[in-house]
Amino acid sequence: MKIVIVDDHPLVRRGLAAVISMQPDVQFAGEATNGQEALQVIEETQPDLVLIDLKLADESGLDVIKAARERGILSKFILLTSSASREDFLKAEEVLVDGYVLKEALPEELLFAIQLVYKGRKYYDPGLMEDKMRMSGGSPTDELTPKEKEVLIELGQGACNREIASRLFISEFTVKKHVSQILAKLQVADRTQAALFANAVGLTKYEMSYD
Repeated sequence: MKIVIVDDHPLVRRGLAAVISMQPDVQFAGEATNGQEALQVIEETQPDLVLIDLKLADESGLDVIKAARERGILSKFILLTSSASREDFLKAEEVLVDGYVLKEALPEELLFAIQLVYKGRKYYDPGLMEDKMRMSGGSPTDELTPKEKEVLIELGQGACNREIASRLFISEFTVKKHVSQILAKLQVADRTQAALFANAVGLTKYEMSYD
């Protein structure tokens, strides 16, 4: 996996390079400090993934991502930011970022995000999932049936379909149907995002209502 780092702070770039070097299957392919440099380095190295800061001096990392998409660049992009604002998050979704990681994240969280995005999935910082919930004007979990909430809790604990079926005394086919409904109602890309959501909002079986 080849990775390019785009950030206007030298110390941040070195820190990120040190973190990704912890993975034996990751190659640090290059770095850039601004949009022009970023596009040049990305086109030259054709990285699998780009870690890019939201704010690059007087530029926006989102504009760089948009320009890269328009040029047909197929690299995946993980946005790094200290901002968890609704406006920035919505703009990031508009340009189809593959990952959104807060700079306060632990190194292992960043590495997890990198591996997840590399495999073709989306990653949003768990802290943002709760904010995404608030954007809809209420809790998406209100739309879940009691059984779907039970399945979501199990997803949050990392259970596979077979384990969920055994614990809830239902078939694996039924579990798959519930997971599909959960993803649609929560508007998340996959079961990993659903699990992150469950943990971010602290959903537990003790908070469930069977009315």
